[in-house]
Amino acid sequence: MNRRFFLKSSGLAAGATLVPAAMHGMAEQMDASQHALPRIVPINQGWLFSPAVMPGDTDAHFNDAGYAPVVLPHTNKLLPWHSFDDADYEFISSYRRHFRLPRSAREQRVFVDFEGAMTASTVWINGHSLGEYKGGYTHFSFELTPFVNWDGDNVLAVHLDSTERKDIPPFGYEVDYMTFGGIYREVNLRIVPRIFLENLVARAIDPLSPSPSLEVESFFESSVQAEKGLVLHVELRDGDRVLAQQSAAFAPKPVAGGGSSQVVTLEHLSGIELWDLQHPKLYSVHVQLRRGEQVHDEDSRRIGFREAHFTPAGFSLNGNIVKLRGLDRHQTFPFVGQAMPARVQRRDAWILRHELKCNIVRTSHYPQSRHFLDACDELGLLVLEEIPGWQHIGDAAWQDIAVDNVGRMIRRDWNHPSIILWGVRINESKDDHDFYTRTNAAAHALDKTRQTGGIRSNLASELLEDVYTNNDFGFPLHAPVAPLYLNTEFVGHTFPTRSTDNSERQREHTLRHARIHDQIASSASFSGGIGWCAFDYNTHFNFGSGDRICYHGVSDIFRLPKPAAGFYKSQCDPAEEVVLEPAFHWARNDENVGFTTALVCSNCDHLKFYLNRGSGFELIAEADPDRQQFSHLRYPPFSVPLDKKSLRDWGDLRIDGYIQGKQVISKSFSGRGVDRKFHATADDLELHADGADTTRIVLRVTDEFDRIRPIANDPIVFDLSGPAQLIGDNPFSLIGGTGAIWIRATRQPGTVVLRAKHPRLGTKEISIQVTPAASDLV
Repeated sequence: MNRRFFLKSSGLAAGATLVPAAMHGMAEQMDASQHALPRIVPINQGWLFSPAVMPGDTDAHFNDAGYAPVVLPHTNKLLPWHSFDDADYEFISSYRRHFRLPRSAREQRVFVDFEGAMTASTVWINGHSLGEYKGGYTHFSFELTPFVNWDGDNVLAVHLDSTERKDIPPFGYEVDYMTFGGIYREVNLRIVPRIFLENLVARAIDPLSPSPSLEVESFFESSVQAEKGLVLHVELRDGDRVLAQQSAAFAPKPVAGGGSSQVVTLEHLSGIELWDLQHPKLYSVHVQLRRGEQVHDEDSRRIGFREAHFTPAGFSLNGNIVKLRGLDRHQTFPFVGQAMPARVQRRDAWILRHELKCNIVRTSHYPQSRHFLDACDELGLLVLEEIPGWQHIGDAAWQDIAVDNVGRMIRRDWNHPSIILWGVRINESKDDHDFYTRTNAAAHALDKTRQTGGIRSNLASELLEDVYTNNDFGFPLHAPVAPLYLNTEFVGHTFPTRSTDNSERQREHTLRHARIHDQIASSASFSGGIGWCAFDYNTHFNFGSGDRICYHGVSDIFRLPKPAAGFYKSQCDPAEEVVLEPAFHWARNDENVGFTTALVCSNCDHLKFYLNRGSGFELIAEADPDRQQFSHLRYPPFSVPLDKKSLRDWGDLRIDGYIQGKQVISKSFSGRGVDRKFHATADDLELHADGADTTRIVLRVTDEFDRIRPIANDPIVFDLSGPAQLIGDNPFSLIGGTGAIWIRATRQPGTVVLRAKHPRLGTKEISIQVTPAASDLV
């Protein structure tokens, strides 16, 4: 058994892909039936991968029998979760994808759309070069139509340069995060008519009025003269129910940069529900280009009705001031870098909203997965999205790419109601008047409904954006220097904390986040605060803690909470969840001078502390929230000194929480110092057999009261059977009593059984059902 991985470094999908012959047979069946392909055709299965470029490997007839079959999202190199060299994934690799198109696709235009490939992609179709796209965080497309073989096999080839190219943002200097490699997001074929819908955006007009309107702008591209008699038809839907519709003669007008657009307005809507944090209501807009009863082309987007803008009184959502409380997020994961599918991306949004109780996330420092943003829309999690970059501004050509990134980010994501601010500066970069005049102009030209920000760490910076967004790592925070002001990073690198650190450090880590949010709550001039950061992440050797990890998160790299996470969680209303989270390890000498202070993050209004010295629990202390130190927080932490007299005999601890005199929660902690239980739980018990669907398996060692044993570092050995693969170490050594691996489905349905064995506490078994999933159509 491979000590490091079940999966080999050649890919994440061995045995999980259609061979070209099978794909040819499927295409021939479609030819025979004359079935038309849908507009968007995923091509994530059936890829072939080589970690090296070979002479002739872009030709259609190149012998790729030695390539490894893979499914997207794909990482070019599986890695340990820490202590590896970024040079391990910095190389140029080769991808190939065979496909056939049915006869029904003739006379159409065919594009290939890449959602994300790191870092520079040079693409060929049937040996014809389509060009190079420079950028790892933004989507890109190439038209295949002139070179398609309509009667046989087509081969899409990609040379993917995953080195840190100085001509491409965010590179130029070393950045404080790893970028990894691979075609790490999905790829689609887009099959459209000669005149087709290229994009659409819906803008709510007077959303707070009793009868708002919706302006829908549709963008078109055309390679032929428009036919007479074409009609543009727009519908607003709530699920399958059509709420409003409007048709207009097709008469588009040219737009800057090529193509054309046409606006149709749905007026005097009634019964519209607003998108809000607690009730993130979503609708959909459907646009059809018709000729008579025939639908020439169609597309749709999800939207929400809401009014969101920063004001001198704070951030206003639907006319209500909301104090923003959130964390920054890197999109990287252990073992596979950025190559995680929809389910895992969406889980991060769920953790931020429901486990950490954030109301905003910043996509530091680049646009992130559409699946993550979709989940933010559904969960009511606000988003500050920003362009790729970290401190460095390159030459004129580099800046042109960054300006282009602004447009790609906005045009992909402008319908997401969760996004409230566009970040159009390079994170923590120096002022550059001409460059940032361009990025702001690009953003405002595309989207007049949202404000811009630009993340700096300089209080004397030139303000070209609408909102002064600033990283301030000091305490107390500097006073805001502009009427619209948002703190976008704090704590983080100034106090890195591991889950294994002692109680003194855990307590101070928690307090530093609490102090910042208390100051932010003290004045309307602070719109809110976004802490650095949600999750630990991999970094370069110049940063981090000596093992290529930045331990800056309130949760670890496996998305498992440290004590500081309890502060964020505790700021929710008790009606949502009653929270009681200790910011300490219950151990007598886990501090320099013995146990001194019990710091507890809770939204209760009173706590009682009990100690069991062997003859039952005795009350040793009770406390109210620490409003002296945290006078502005709605739910201050409890800071409870426990003297040597009360702790003269060590034992089990119990904390009871009360609200208005009624006990609402109780947690106990063992004082015995013994590992009692081993837990293994899956985030999901059902996966889809598409070769990519993945879920996390969380591992924990606890005391008899199910509290984490933070010193446990036992090796967990896995045995996996059924149609899935394990992503991670095997054995896996626990870190701070916890850890995680991931399970990825293959393309065969069935039952997966994972057995996780602890050396002393037994074996846990998890059963996951892998349900059938559709194969790619080409």
